[in-house]
Amino acid sequence: MTTADAPDPGLVPKLLITDLDKSLDFWCRLCGFAVLYHRLHEGFAYIASGAAHVMLEQAGVGRNWITGPLERPLGRGINFQVSVPSIEPLVNALDAGGWPLCLAPETKWYRSGEHEVGVTQFLVADPDGYLIRFQAHLGRRLVSQEPA
Repeated sequence: MTTADAPDPGLVPKLLITDLDKSLDFWCRLCGFAVLYHRLHEGFAYIASGAAHVMLEQAGVGRNWITGPLERPLGRGINFQVSVPSIEPLVNALDAGGWPLCLAPETKWYRSGEHEVGVTQFLVADPDGYLIRFQAHLGRRLVSQEPA
């Protein structure tokens, strides 16, 4: 995949990480992202999977924007939702790699107006504790009307 092949994202989070090699192993080998470009001398990589783009930047290498003390797990209070065609290949790769899940695969329907949107999903933490929720879309259905 090249930069020209990747969809144009509207938002690209930049995650401050502790070890670029460990992060690339998790994100690319286990989770299927591809490196679009990197600046290894700066501890930086730009990765993508479909329309999901992420920048990884190693703390202490290059120029870091740090607004407070970095305490593990990093990224507390946020999880990144990544849409995929199917969660099974990811669950299998993470299991084969000995990587624990934070939330086992589940099927969930979320209300959205007069509809419900279905997903299969699971939650996993990257090497620095950033939470990623991979989900595959199951479709939409009308919400049944409740009696008044």
